[in-house]
Amino acid sequence: MPFFSVIIPLYNKENYIQEALRSVLDQDFQDFEIIIVNDCSTDKSVGKAHEIVSDKIRFINHEKNKGLSASRNTGIKNAKAQYVVFLDADDIWKPQFLEKIKILVDTFPEISLFATSYFEIYPNNLLLPPSVKSTDFKQDEPILITDFFARNNGQGLYIHSSLCLNKDLYERIGYYDENIDFSEDIDFNIRANHYSDLGYFNSAEVGYTIFSENQITNSGIKGKRIPDLNKYVALENENPALKKYIDFERYVLAKHCKLADSKNEFKKLVDAIDLKNLTFPQRILLKMPKSILLMIKKVKVFFLLKGWRITSY
Repeated sequence: MPFFSVIIPLYNKENYIQEALRSVLDQDFQDFEIIIVNDCSTDKSVGKAHEIVSDKIRFINHEKNKGLSASRNTGIKNAKAQYVVFLDADDIWKPQFLEKIKILVDTFPEISLFATSYFEIYPNNLLLPPSVKSTDFKQDEPILITDFFARNNGQGLYIHSSLCLNKDLYERIGYYDENIDFSEDIDFNIRANHYSDLGYFNSAEVGYTIFSENQITNSGIKGKRIPDLNKYVALENENPALKKYIDFERYVLAKHCKLADSKNEFKKLVDAIDLKNLTFPQRILLKMPKSILLMIKKVKVFFLLKGWRITSY
């Protein structure tokens, strides 16, 4: 039985899947299998993946397009290993990633969540670190984070391509919600980090690909099903740090909703926010009209693509 099952959901990533696969096969730690879940790709993604020959790779094909959450669930249910690792088909791992995760598993065997930091890949080979508030973490040594929600107000400490889970966790908290197709990770992160502490390496071992200016400026939320964060109100009432974390996520989703003219969802999200949990710039941004919000976003993207990050976090 392999130590890790690497799950790669695949849908229309013909220009990226080979580099993603090579980054897995080039890992220093080699005890793993790769499960590619083809979610009915309509481009040449599957053919490109088959060009990478390895006995570590197996394919599972959905009969119809089911979305990212369902693809992850399919991979988990077919995983042979106890520890499951995810890689989006347009992201990449540095060669030491799985080795770092193995160290975390060995160091903190009593927990179920393990992750590293990451870097962002923009057009023209621009690489940027995330804007993370928790800067007091030691560099490049195992850390046990027992207060994830207090530490994670702002851009995430990890992305799903830098995350590993003990498969037993799914029996306790459930799988990915297949009724959500926008910001699926938020819902799962709340459940997972409420249950388990996090083993963490503060080293950027994963590249998170941002395609283009259009991807950054377009909210992408129109017609999508977002997480119902109000189902966690009881947990929020017990944990002020979780309340602040969820209010930040409500703020992010609310801005997407305003840009997409989803007025009912915007109101529902904003009504649930305790404004004391937002910064002054964040409160101002929520009150701005769509036209101004869109202009500000385009200005931020202009500077971001030149390597300068402007943020309200």
